[in-house]
Amino acid sequence: MNGKTKILLAEDDQNLGTILKAYLEAKGFPTVLCVNGREAWETFTRQEFDFCIVDVMMPLKDGFSLTQDIRIVNREIPVLFLTAKSMQEDILKGFSAGADDYLTKPFSMEELLARIQAILRRIDLVSSGVARQNEVFEIGTLRFDYQKQTLETPEGEVKLTSKEAGLLKMLCERPNLVLERTEALKTIWQDDSYFNARSMDVYITKIRKYLKADPNVNIVNVHGVGFKLVVY
Repeated sequence: MNGKTKILLAEDDQNLGTILKAYLEAKGFPTVLCVNGREAWETFTRQEFDFCIVDVMMPLKDGFSLTQDIRIVNREIPVLFLTAKSMQEDILKGFSAGADDYLTKPFSMEELLARIQAILRRIDLVSSGVARQNEVFEIGTLRFDYQKQTLETPEGEVKLTSKEAGLLKMLCERPNLVLERTEALKTIWQDDSYFNARSMDVYITKIRKYLKADPNVNIVNVHGVGFKLVVY
């Protein structure tokens, strides 16, 4: 475990929050507990964190709003949602707000730890193993630096998340060829479950918005198969 990974825990159920904090600290993660979204946001702006665990339903500021605010100032920090809801719309809303993963209550401590470890492994792959080479791609008038996770556009530089960078890299490696959905899911999410597939759709939509800086660049859906990066 990485004892330097400091966690912001936003959970309005103080009993559960206290238990989670004690467990995480026992596993080597310094953890700061906040009992509402406003307190969590104020704490996030005052301290440095490496990971966020956010309950969706909180007073004063809900988890969706908190995560959107966090993403404005930090696009890279991992965010894991805790939710009592299992409705598809809520999960997709969480991914759209910027969550990396989610857990539906009730959950086991072991499952929480496994999700944290999986997210941190993905980040390590991007920052070390996968990004061994200086991989820079020219996409029309855009310039994508995978190692730095940046997209340079005529409108300025866009900082990408690890998943956005991973998806865009896979598309850039096969211009005008189809990137199969299953391959992308197994490479970036480690499995091709339904909810991960819907999460990927959210990220593809975000990348399309960035690429609009060059009207000659687009990601085309190949129905039932995957996606294709095209430069007209």
